[in-house]
Amino acid sequence: MEQATSGEQDPKTRARVLEKSGRLLREGGRDSVSCYRLIEAEKTSFPVQLMCSMLGVSRSGYYGWRDRSSSARSRADAALTERIGEIHERSRHTYGSPRVHAELRAIGIRCGRKRVERLMRQAGLRGCMRGRRRATTRRDGRSAVAEDLVKRNFAATKMDKIWVADITYVATREGFLYLAFVLDAHSRRIVGWAMESHLRAELVVDALRMAVWRRKPAPGLVHHSDRGVQYTSLCFGERLKEVGITPSMGRTGSALDNAMAESFVSTLKTRQR
Repeated sequence: MEQATSGEQDPKTRARVLEKSGRLLREGGRDSVSCYRLIEAEKTSFPVQLMCSMLGVSRSGYYGWRDRSSSARSRADAALTERIGEIHERSRHTYGSPRVHAELRAIGIRCGRKRVERLMRQAGLRGCMRGRRRATTRRDGRSAVAEDLVKRNFAATKMDKIWVADITYVATREGFLYLAFVLDAHSRRIVGWAMESHLRAELVVDALRMAVWRRKPAPGLVHHSDRGVQYTSLCFGERLKEVGITPSMGRTGSALDNAMAESFVSTLKTRQR
């Protein structure tokens, strides 16, 4: 209140408010919303009470408009975060904010790059980092990519003949978490899973470890996945060898080559909504 009273007694302050209000209101007309927008833009420079008085609007009206605008922004951010998550997942969790922003613009969604960066940071979504960091996701140049032994035929005569695996994201109150799962092709049941805030190879290793512990499969089991860096990593390949499971991998960019896993992800997303 002292700041507002002082401002009202200062002719220079009143003149600056009038100058600002005259310029901004000419752009949008002298309606209440234009006045509220001016007050919001200049609230760090001038007392709110003074600006409301000079513009002929009430403080309660301004604060009500501000709260409604804040709720609308929150809803818009939530909707945009969902679209960002979908794009990030389709990229196999490799796109950073610049690529995600470009994809959004390509489908007609206009938003700022900094806003995309902020929402991705809040949701815990990160692009694939280049360089020598995270050796757990380094590919084995000798035998990184396995042959596709399934060839889109997911029909298994009994359990523990074919396991299919993939990674997706799950929205939580704390942001997005990554879910790695192992699905039995015969029973169509999840036999192993792991959830973390990162995409390092131990995520899929932990999911495999749970599946092996629960099912104790006999020799001859095929583990089918895509060619993501987690599944082609040294530590995951070594773990498969240790437990006697044969790796199989679909082609890069082909959803049909891992259609059963994609179907589970689609069902999961539908139930989340």
